[in-house]
Amino acid sequence: MPGRSSAARHASNFALTIAPFAGLVVLWWLSRLTGLIKPSLLPSPLQVLTTFWATLVHGTLVTNVLVSVGRVLSGLLLGTAAAVPVGFLVGWYRPIRRLFDPLINFFRALPPIALIPLVIVYLGIGEVAKVAILFYASFFAAVIVMYEGMAAISPIYVRVARTLGATDLEIFWRVMVPLTVPHMLVALRVALGVCWATLVAAELVAAQQGLGAMIQNASAFFDLNTIYVGIISIGVLALLMDTILRRLTDRLLSWQDKVGA
Repeated sequence: MPGRSSAARHASNFALTIAPFAGLVVLWWLSRLTGLIKPSLLPSPLQVLTTFWATLVHGTLVTNVLVSVGRVLSGLLLGTAAAVPVGFLVGWYRPIRRLFDPLINFFRALPPIALIPLVIVYLGIGEVAKVAILFYASFFAAVIVMYEGMAAISPIYVRVARTLGATDLEIFWRVMVPLTVPHMLVALRVALGVCWATLVAAELVAAQQGLGAMIQNASAFFDLNTIYVGIISIGVLALLMDTILRRLTDRLLSWQDKVGA
């Protein structure tokens, strides 16, 4: 039956998604039980779960999650919004690409954490400084995807459009922009991952709240349970947001043929 077949497919997909995480938890537990890692250096999954529940009930975890998500979304949206037009310019005009490609790759190679002292000097230690670090990380991650995607588009589309009498502006809006929508969405996903990876560095800037601040404060007291809670929370939130973006991408690009669907 179609309904039963669909339910079985969803159950199978869910099982495949959960299986690797279940395997990691089993490996984690075995590492502790076998003494492969000293118990004092590796809390059990149950201890971490207990700490998670305590911070959740107390409200500390929810506050830190909301603060970190707000920072990540601010840096992501601002960085990607700036990266898209820059990516279009660099990808569309070859002289601009030759001029700015080395500069973009130079700054892309600089880790955001190395810029923290300068960010503090110029922007202080408030929210602007934290968002600026995430903006920096997301911008250079997204702009690379954008202009490489633009440069990889087959010129046959432009030639056909010119043959049909399209102007440069019409080619840009009716040919290049639709063709780069997939690259925009990929750039957004890549920038999202980079933002979450940079979050702890961004919250080094005198943050009192946030998952990165929670991890740093816990490390000062060697509170491994809370450190694990913070790390797992970042991973879960990043996975959840990436899943939402992936579903949105599949819906918007349902017209594309995909290998291994």
